[in-house]
Amino acid sequence: MEDTKYQVFISSTYDDLKKARTKIIETILKLYHLPVGMEMFSADDDEQWDVIKETINFSDYYIVIIGHRYGSETDTGISYTEKEYDYAKNKKIPILSYPIKIKFG
Repeated sequence: MEDTKYQVFISSTYDDLKKARTKIIETILKLYHLPVGMEMFSADDDEQWDVIKETINFSDYYIVIIGHRYGSETDTGISYTEKEYDYAKNKKIPILSYPIKIKFG
């Protein structure tokens, strides 16, 4: 087993992607790494955004799960998920994207 442990930030809309988030969190834990994400904080105010930025800063990887919802928007008109993604990208944190196939009907 490798000694290096990675912190992995998981981002997505929440209600529609609970199962996908759970599966990714379980996989990361089985690999003995540390998953972090919105379960740890609420992203709806500036103080929490500072905590989110700091958490992303300390993350080795950023995972975004993409479904059919855009998510709740910030006061600038972008979703919190997109804001997190943009921040991770600007910080040059390696990003893994997982689009989820949504079944309709």
